Amino acid sequence: MNKAHLSASSGHDHVFLGENHQRNERRTWFVIALTATMMVAEIAAGTFYGSMALVADGWHMSTHAAAMLIAALAYLFARRNARNRRFTFGTGKLGDLAGFASAIVLALIALLIGWESLVRLMNPVAISFPQAISVAVLGLVVNLVSAWLLRDDHSHHHHHHHHDHDHAQGARGHGRDNNLRAAYLHVLADALTSVLAIVALAAGSLYGWLWLDPLMGVVGALVIARWSAGLIRDAGSVLLDYIPAGEELPEEIRAAIERDGDRITDLHVWQLGPGHHGAIVSLVTKNPQSPSLYRDKLRHLHELSHVTVEVERLAA
Repeated sequence: MNKAHLSASSGHDHVFLGENHQRNERRTWFVIALTATMMVAEIAAGTFYGSMALVADGWHMSTHAAAMLIAALAYLFARRNARNRRFTFGTGKLGDLAGFASAIVLALIALLIGWESLVRLMNPVAISFPQAISVAVLGLVVNLVSAWLLRDDHSHHHHHHHHDHDHAQGARGHGRDNNLRAAYLHVLADALTSVLAIVALAAGSLYGWLWLDPLMGVVGALVIARWSAGLIRDAGSVLLDYIPAGEELPEEIRAAIERDGDRITDLHVWQLGPGHHGAIVSLVTKNPQSPSLYRDKLRHLHELSHVTVEVERLAA
């Protein structure tokens, strides 16, 4: 594919992409096309009907389209470079990096919506309700379809396929694709603001409460900010090799190695990509064996995709 591959001297590849990488990538591109079309329609309609709310929603959608473009390009780049040896541990974490960046964009969107809404509370704007409502409903439909396409239906697939020596791959619920999740949250944030807009516009047209529209804007901003914080935390912890609570892998490795009286002196476990982990195990033992023997003891741990073992003799 590209010429940057260094010579394949080690006998295995380091492809740690999530199991649904290509499907997620295809769906993301499709959603980008949907979102971009809707966004142009909203900005045009808003300008035409003099509804600032619609114009704002359209531009707001453009930021989500940009965030999804980040996700799609991350999938593309991760796949293109999956076998590029300069990525020492493969490109599996690229999605977490993209998700992290995307979450920051999401936080900025929350700030902007919140600010714009507060400005509106001070200076209410007249709205042509029927047109605004119909376009908001259309926007909601587009977002719900997009959200359905981007949902992470991990629960359905649990196929474990083994390939080459110690590279078993499978997801045990730890295969969270933070890239997909970021795209999903952007679409969901959009759907949420559409719902709030529809409620606010409906009440506004019935009772003339102009203040409800900006108030819903503030509520939407707070909810989106909360989603963003969660994603920043989760993607950021993967980038920093933090092992979350409830991740049993380190304990399982200890149990498997130490049950024969050998002692682990140093253990590093980290995530290489959705559903893939790497480990470096240092152990001391009375009668040292070759590393492959210890590797065999860890073979049953499916989410362990890359193991390095260091063996020291126990001083008598």
